[in-house]
Amino acid sequence: MASLWRDPGAWIAIGISVLFLLVAWVMHRVIVKVLKAPPPTQEAAARKPPDTP
Repeated sequence: MASLWRDPGAWIAIGISVLFLLVAWVMHRVIVKVLKAPPPTQEAAARKPPDTP
């Protein structure tokens, strides 16, 4: 078990796992923030300029 902590591959796997957890947490926060935001009003949608190519 002690040799596992000295293996560079184990540290790479742990680092990638932590990175995935961090990205998932940030995505969760953003999605919750967007879903809790009030919906746009009709006036705001009408003031939006049309998309021009």
